[in-house]
Amino acid sequence: MNKPFAITLDPGSSLANKTGSWRTERPVYVDLLPPCNHACPAGENIQQWLYYAEEGASQDTGQAGYDTGQDTGQVGYEMAWRQIMRDNPLPAIMGRVCYRPCETACNRAQLDAPVGINAVERFLGDEAIRHGWTVPVSAPDSGKRVLIVGAGPSGLSAAYHLRLLGHQVTLRDSAAVLGGMLRFGIPAYRLPRDILDAEVGRILAMGVTWEGGQQVTDINTAMVNGGFDAAFLAVGAQRGKRAYIPAGDSARILDAVTMLHSMDGAQRPQLGRRVAIYGGGNTAMDAARTARRLGAADAVVVYRRTRDRMPAHDIEVEEATDEGVRMMWLSTIARADEGTLTIEKMKLDEAGFPQPTGEFTELAADTVVLALGQEAELALLDGVAGITIADGVVQVGPDLMTGHPGIFAGGDMVPAERTVTVAIGHGKKAARSIDAYLRGEAATTTDGVRHATGDSAAAPLAANTVPAGQPAPRLADFSRLNTWYYSDAPATVRPQLAAARRISTFDEVTGGLDESTALFEARRCMSCGNCFECDNCYGVCPDNAVINLGPGRRYEIDLDYCKGCGICAAECPCGAIDMIPEQI
Repeated sequence: MNKPFAITLDPGSSLANKTGSWRTERPVYVDLLPPCNHACPAGENIQQWLYYAEEGASQDTGQAGYDTGQDTGQVGYEMAWRQIMRDNPLPAIMGRVCYRPCETACNRAQLDAPVGINAVERFLGDEAIRHGWTVPVSAPDSGKRVLIVGAGPSGLSAAYHLRLLGHQVTLRDSAAVLGGMLRFGIPAYRLPRDILDAEVGRILAMGVTWEGGQQVTDINTAMVNGGFDAAFLAVGAQRGKRAYIPAGDSARILDAVTMLHSMDGAQRPQLGRRVAIYGGGNTAMDAARTARRLGAADAVVVYRRTRDRMPAHDIEVEEATDEGVRMMWLSTIARADEGTLTIEKMKLDEAGFPQPTGEFTELAADTVVLALGQEAELALLDGVAGITIADGVVQVGPDLMTGHPGIFAGGDMVPAERTVTVAIGHGKKAARSIDAYLRGEAATTTDGVRHATGDSAAAPLAANTVPAGQPAPRLADFSRLNTWYYSDAPATVRPQLAAARRISTFDEVTGGLDESTALFEARRCMSCGNCFECDNCYGVCPDNAVINLGPGRRYEIDLDYCKGCGICAAECPCGAIDMIPEQI
């Protein structure tokens, strides 16, 4: 009886077993940069902490010298929080005020809706406050002292990271309380003060020396008198820009920064029943919404351009409109008198710039609030050798050091987007650069380049730190994903106060997730570009050439048997396998 050809081969022959000789391409496992990580200005390893968050209580604690906390029932959440804390010391705050560039970049948005990264971060930050999780300082004392001027998000972030690196830190601010623009620029309905105080208090408890109510007027003198080895300047942009508006003697005009700052003072501003806000940024929206809560029956935003050219984020404009704030597009204030504004209509020229039309109308207003942008107060740098100031901001190098050795700067006082997330990222980067400077080493990281920083073999790539000269990894784009394997999971809608109730209270407008919805939202992550050990490649390989190495160790390909058919790459849900030409 004749047997099939394959059965007649000797068991050890190459055709019977080692069929990899037929291959023209081979599969290679890759680690790509998740778009969420890439978009985060604070450099968070978002995909990694989402992975921990979705694991519940099955993970271990005690990572990288951190304590294990007090509540062993929330182990997965605690690990997720500790992963965030490697890069961002203010997750409960960021989960409320960040404008979510990570979600804008999220690949899941092309499938149904982006993962609610910001909401999960807020949940984890709130859990940490509720359970009293802390981050102890385990690094030995370096003997070096650093002065930080400015207790806003950038200064707080720098203080946190410098303490973890073993340096003595003094945080000094002209205000008597910490927080900077977090406290004096963001209204309580967006950022409750108990949340702010809890996260700031955790940083102080790490051994940071706080000197409030002390304005630094000369940085050189402050450093010499205090015996500081380096300084980080993060004074923020807390001075409102002014504009010339012809005004009668009785016209009431104030700037938005002063108005919002006074909300945390002993006496709130009296604005009247009709308030006009001049400007189109997020500060203008905050001022208008605050005016409504202070009793203004009519709060009107006067803006020279159209909605599509307004710098305010969409969510800010939508919530302001929901609360009854009116918008006057293509309008400018020509004159202010007691109780009345003269408004000139504008038109956009071919380049998109507003031009006067000569058409005027009147608007009733008891108060005008100027929200035309902010500037940093830079007098403390007068006479400091090597410092360059251009367009109202301090020029710094890639390591955030100014032209004066040992003096670094970040946040709103350097050329960058002015957001809390960017400021926190600057604080982290400055701390690492200062650490290298104090140790006499060259800075080993460059902004915008990434590397793997996770705790497990399956860790995705994170942003903001990589040995200098290493190329940036490829981005994990949507086209690589096999979305058939992901179940339909619409995004969780966070609760909000009804608009009618908002304007009568400074209670927080947007609610958070509970444990079940946070877990659900974390599990919507598709692990773009990084293997999460789903066993798909192992199961679909027709040659059994994929070897499962065990939990946390991923897989390897037995090239003696792999024919290069590409089924594993085609069926990988997260796009973590490349097919590359075989070397002949």
